[in-house]
Amino acid sequence: MNIFFGADHRGLELKNKLVEYLQEKNIRIQDFGSYQYDPQDDYPDFAQKVAQAIQQAPNEALGIVICGSGVGVSVAANRFRGIYCALGFNEEQIKQARADDHINMLALPADHLDFDQAKKIVNAFITTSGKIEEKYLRRLAKLDQI
Repeated sequence: MNIFFGADHRGLELKNKLVEYLQEKNIRIQDFGSYQYDPQDDYPDFAQKVAQAIQQAPNEALGIVICGSGVGVSVAANRFRGIYCALGFNEEQIKQARADDHINMLALPADHLDFDQAKKIVNAFITTSGKIEEKYLRRLAKLDQI
């Protein structure tokens, strides 16, 4: 499994900590930036890079995108076909989103989470699998028709 990361200037510090944390766990990471603080960068650029990378390997990758509120990167990511991105505030919410809704991208709000909270959410995201019962698959198929 590959984990793709992207963050704007407000998410840069949290992204860097999470990348280091996951690399210590021997999880393959690809970091699409930002790489340095630039208050003029734009969150859609990073969400796009991560979403497009997932589209290239949808069964082999997950994405994590971070901005101040988490909303901007979530909205941007969900514009791409086959991307199911949820804004994460706690681990139980993300376990449910991953299992029931098969999210493949996680948006984190850097202004509203500390590193320990973010680690718990990320762990829930990468360790939970999607349910394969017919009703969950049916709902995903309906989303793909929108």
